[in-house]
Amino acid sequence: MRFLLDADQRAFAGALHAMLRSADTPSAVRDWSRGDPTGGRALWSRIAEAGVFGLAVPEEYGGAGARPVELAVAFVELGRHAVPGPLVETVTAAVLLAGTPHAGRFLPGLAAGEAMATLAHGDAYAVDADLATHRFSLTPDGLHLAAGHGPVRPSLDPARRLAPLLAGGELLTARPPWPHALRWARLATAAQALGVGLALLDRTVAHVLRRVQFGVPTGSFQAVKHRLADATIALEFARPLVLGAALTMTAADVAAAKARACEAAYTTARTALQLHGAIGYTAEYDLSLWLTRARALRTAWGSPDECRAEVLGARV
Repeated sequence: MRFLLDADQRAFAGALHAMLRSADTPSAVRDWSRGDPTGGRALWSRIAEAGVFGLAVPEEYGGAGARPVELAVAFVELGRHAVPGPLVETVTAAVLLAGTPHAGRFLPGLAAGEAMATLAHGDAYAVDADLATHRFSLTPDGLHLAAGHGPVRPSLDPARRLAPLLAGGELLTARPPWPHALRWARLATAAQALGVGLALLDRTVAHVLRRVQFGVPTGSFQAVKHRLADATIALEFARPLVLGAALTMTAADVAAAKARACEAAYTTARTALQLHGAIGYTAEYDLSLWLTRARALRTAWGSPDECRAEVLGARV
């Protein structure tokens, strides 16, 4: 079976890619990691104007309705350009709030980009809790508007600022649709990871074509070609899984896409680091923005083992 985007979806992806390519996202990411959200919030507004956050918001609240395929297309581009901020968390919160009495209170602002949300499930830390405008906590009692957040903790990806949410706060709904929202979170994470992997592959190919050893580009070495071919195959196998999961939105399909896309991005990150050599380790080099993101997304919203267990459970 082939999963191909139609003309409108390809145009949407192309428009996002062109916009983000001209936005100097590496500078926004570095500022965001230092706690300066100015550039990131400006970028957030432009993404919202393109309709990205409205893809998970019902039309009556200013969104485009539930459009998981278009959302996956958008998140590939957000990952490709390492856009900072609680992107997945905002989408997940929107899905949780849709259909509740508080939908009109929060969803219009989320769809328009005037607000950004973070979300913590259980005892997990929340991403960018200090920079988000809304903080939601999902506990056994239901979905709460958190009373605040604790201190920001170090993260493997400096642009993912982690902090615990304070207990208590306003109870918004006692029975949020968590399994449904988790599927959206995993789909968005998988698509974002796929975009991260594609960016790492592109940058690594460009690097090995420029770098010369023994009088020839290192990209001409057979061992280098094999590593890049393995990364390419991993990403190309992940792409139809992500698009197929966006079509079906079943728990098993989404879990399979999440596991495969995140593993492909992580494999590509390891290849990129090895083929760049020592320069790949430096925080000043832009490659690090994608390397750390690939590692962080690998376990976000379900580790590879958790996702595989869900797939196997559905097959029993």
